[in-house]
Amino acid sequence: MSWALIGLLLTGVAAYATPLLLAALGGLASERSGVINIGLEGKMLGAACAAAIVGLWLGSIWAGILAAVVMAVLLSLLHAWLTQAFQVDHVISGMGINALAIGGTGYLAEAVPVLQSGGTLPRFPEPLFWFLALAASVGFAVFLARTRGGLRLMAVGSNPDKSRLMGLDPVKIRFKALIVTGVFCGLAGALIAGTAGGFAKDMTAGRGYIALAALVLSGWRPVPALLACLGFSLLTNLNILFQGSPILGVTLPGEFWQAVPYLATLAALCLVVQSSRAPGGLGKP
Repeated sequence: MSWALIGLLLTGVAAYATPLLLAALGGLASERSGVINIGLEGKMLGAACAAAIVGLWLGSIWAGILAAVVMAVLLSLLHAWLTQAFQVDHVISGMGINALAIGGTGYLAEAVPVLQSGGTLPRFPEPLFWFLALAASVGFAVFLARTRGGLRLMAVGSNPDKSRLMGLDPVKIRFKALIVTGVFCGLAGALIAGTAGGFAKDMTAGRGYIALAALVLSGWRPVPALLACLGFSLLTNLNILFQGSPILGVTLPGEFWQAVPYLATLAALCLVVQSSRAPGGLGKP
């Protein structure tokens, strides 16, 4: 294996793992507060679309990033509003947000002229986001373990009824947590659009669900979530090493390598889902 191939593999792992980790951290903020969040995919997709439209329109990737964060925060607040104000089932709310994002961005991809112009977004500072995601995972771990805000977040997510007796307001804390979710998902969506140079229908390709799976596998902990995302990313990039090369005399098709991370996700969830300890107040009012 050449050094150039190793460098290509490491770059691919970092590029794929970063939006996964950002989305997983967003899901961690939400679910640690007690709000089930399967809408990570929709938030990322909406953010990617907003980043491409505004970034191409204004010719600024930074404006695109800001638009992505705003879009994801709005979708996240919609999820908070539905689940906390109207007591809508968290899973149904998340599915609705995913459907809204898939349908809405699919329409915009064909209806917005700037997305049809063939232009590309300005160069994206990918290494900056790699460092940001790494620092955020460590910072999140410190926040949960060492700060008053982190302890309150976990208290609300563990037992909302007892937290009320302690004088905490679960709804207020959950709204704040979901704003954080929106920020992280917005950055993840912006990174996906910026790396691709634009927007295409369904371009998140299920990465929001993989991020959620990484969150479950990590036991809702930031640093293990980082390791899980790196593992999924490594599996995704195995095609760099093996695609087109015979293994035990058999050349596997490219579609097999594309399916490997999803198969690994299902296998890992089947193995650990029974032993993984979710926050006790997850999904409770």
